[in-house]
Amino acid sequence: MPLLIDRADFANPQLRAFLQAHLDDLAPTAPAESRHALDLAALQRPEVRLWTVQDDQRIVGTAALAALEPRHEELKSMRTDPARRGEGIARRLLDHLLQDAKDRGIERISLETGSMEFFAPARALYRRAGFTPCAPFGSYRDDPNSTYLSRRL
Repeated sequence: MPLLIDRADFANPQLRAFLQAHLDDLAPTAPAESRHALDLAALQRPEVRLWTVQDDQRIVGTAALAALEPRHEELKSMRTDPARRGEGIARRLLDHLLQDAKDRGIERISLETGSMEFFAPARALYRRAGFTPCAPFGSYRDDPNSTYLSRRL
């Protein structure tokens, strides 16, 4: 069965557990003030669009786009099930989100991710997808625990 990428169903109990696992994974990587993942409530705000990747009705990935300013959005909550990493799920999901943003007239996508070794695979994925280093954006400030990347569409 092929992977299904669709907008998140917040009534799906798997989603809450998957998103909590994301927060739990991030907790030991940096001090609280350097962790910027959105919780379930923040992901349900109207200016945020969350997608899931499902394989046989099991969530194996998530990612969101959050509005920053007109035609500029932030990539948030990108996560692949640890047991499924290395299968290309994140790249397919990232490509899907970039196309969605482009179709809606978004001109720039930015993101913040960790600077630690734990995040090296994510940084490599984003760089392969055309993201380049940028200054902190939105409400972010210089932080040695963060890497800021951006891409024009």
